[in-house]
Amino acid sequence: MALKKTLTIAGSDTSGGAGMQADLKTFQEHGTYGMVALTVVVTMDPNGWTHNVTPLPTELLQKQINTALSTGIDAVKTGMLSTEEIIRIAGDAIAKSGTTNVVIDPVMVCKGDDEVLNPGNTDAMIQHLLPLAAVITPNLFEAGQLAGTGTPKTIEDMKVAARKINELGAKAVVIKGGKALATEKATDLFFDGTTFYLLESEKVSSTYNHGAGCTFAASVTANLANGLSIKEAVIEAKEFVSAAIAHGWALNDYVGPVMHGAKSRFGAPEVTVSEI
Repeated sequence: MALKKTLTIAGSDTSGGAGMQADLKTFQEHGTYGMVALTVVVTMDPNGWTHNVTPLPTELLQKQINTALSTGIDAVKTGMLSTEEIIRIAGDAIAKSGTTNVVIDPVMVCKGDDEVLNPGNTDAMIQHLLPLAAVITPNLFEAGQLAGTGTPKTIEDMKVAARKINELGAKAVVIKGGKALATEKATDLFFDGTTFYLLESEKVSSTYNHGAGCTFAASVTANLANGLSIKEAVIEAKEFVSAAIAHGWALNDYVGPVMHGAKSRFGAPEVTVSEI
């Protein structure tokens, strides 16, 4: 049986919890055939776990993208795109790929760091990626950067940011509030261009959530490749990542990744969807 083909244009997380490693694990869990065009390699200092981001040559990135696209892909996502040139290359390639199943995860910082990779990247994402996005999946900080509103603090703030991001070209927007938002449950906002929905699950007290954002976006990507609607794809991805976070585990003294196979092994926590 032929599998649906999914491509991630993203970085390598050497610790294995996020980036293309998380994407490939998630693609596999959803029964799709995953491919990678690698943009950067992220390594960690074993003493303190600070991050070092090393971009790969853009010529090599272009060759990787050409290789993957030549097979005919069913869905594509972006992850860490560390420079404006890399963002442009990714956008041009996606535009030429022919697929409309495009998920943009606008990664701006490494988890555990607070320094934006490249301040010019936001404008480049708006220009080259947002018009291509079937779904964009920013966290609160990223949503505020893209919308120019500052980091949302409330559901109403999230709605304002989501609408602005939609107006910039993204067809659907998921702003991941998760446990960072001051709400009783882990809350994400989904905007399909017309209607707002809250996606809620129980908050997990564990800090073992490394790779959650990549995993969520990769799940949406695989779901679209497998023929789900955007709304269905987002809801299933919320279930998938909620299970992954609930069963996160300690890799070492510094970081704990989510468990990508948790939903298939243990089932998913309940996710409620309400129109607001």
